[in-house]
Amino acid sequence: MGVPLIQQYRVGRYILGQKLRGNKRYPLVLMLEPLFRCNLACAGCGKIDYPDEILDKRLSFEDCMQAIDECGAPVVSIAGGEPLIHKDIVRIAEGFIARKKFVYLCTNALLLDKKMDEFEPSPYLTFSIHLDGGRERHDASVCRQGVFDKCIEVIKKALARGFRVTANCTLFQGETAEEVGEFMDQMMALGLEGVTIAPGYNYERAPQQDVFLGRQRSKQLFRDIFRLGKGRNWRYNQSSMYLDFLAGNQTYECTPWGAVTRNVFGWQKPCYLLVGEGYAPTYRSLIDDTPWEKYGTGRNPKCDNCMMHCGYEMTAVDDTFAHPLKAARVALFGPRTDGPMAPELPFTYEEEAAKPRLVASAEAGSGSSCSSKRVA
Repeated sequence: MGVPLIQQYRVGRYILGQKLRGNKRYPLVLMLEPLFRCNLACAGCGKIDYPDEILDKRLSFEDCMQAIDECGAPVVSIAGGEPLIHKDIVRIAEGFIARKKFVYLCTNALLLDKKMDEFEPSPYLTFSIHLDGGRERHDASVCRQGVFDKCIEVIKKALARGFRVTANCTLFQGETAEEVGEFMDQMMALGLEGVTIAPGYNYERAPQQDVFLGRQRSKQLFRDIFRLGKGRNWRYNQSSMYLDFLAGNQTYECTPWGAVTRNVFGWQKPCYLLVGEGYAPTYRSLIDDTPWEKYGTGRNPKCDNCMMHCGYEMTAVDDTFAHPLKAARVALFGPRTDGPMAPELPFTYEEEAAKPRLVASAEAGSGSSCSSKRVA
């Protein structure tokens, strides 16, 4: 695994404390979106298509500190938009670090070269670089040439300065295990701490909908990737049981409260992936007033193709605590890559139950194009 032992220990201690207190719903991660503005317009992004009055909004430093103090999560993922555009981003990151929170600052790296001098290396700070595969694949995903090479240049610089660095890779339609394998080899050769990898979720607001994988194709792709990776020492910044879920070996329910989202609208219900479900004014209201039973695969048609870590990593961690020997086997030998897959969850929603399961149009064909909208 690519997660340092000190982080595993502190997060494990936090989870154990929650369980001893009998808390059923608690977050592992605060997904903080202090702005939606970005300097790229990626084809699969669900955040950039807001009007300028929304893209110009920012969470203040005080808003961000209140969010972590309310929810108490041990890990903060600062995303957006592009968080390095926020004028107070260094102060925000330092505020979390002062609270001993593990910060993953998610960035496309275009501004990191300029901003890096303002940060100090810390075991609590990780630059999570957005990289959706190798040069051709990533540049097509972000709809701009030269971005991949810039990312590699900045990664080398950050590592040389002693920063923790990971890559955040989302897989889309048309990916092959061989392509992903080449990418993983390249990331390991660079010396990255690990790679966070997941199949893309078909955001309703994404300008391009034919780039997303469906659930069955995702599972088979991950089986092919893990089979190819045996013995190659690829480091993933994820739990072994979540990887086993991606390979189709676990039937997991979504636990969306495991990664709660605070953005410019408030606390997003039920997670950062779904729009139009409403916002809560406080963290406590989010936990107490969200109808959690209405969300997740089999419970809501919007969720049917989702396998994202924000919903299933918490489930995998709970399974690890409940079945440590099973988790140890997967950690030692890797996910199973052949044999029957675990069954899907049954449908429980009524209005849509008689209709075919929602599948992104990518199931019917491939292709990619980029949004013509650019944001400054």
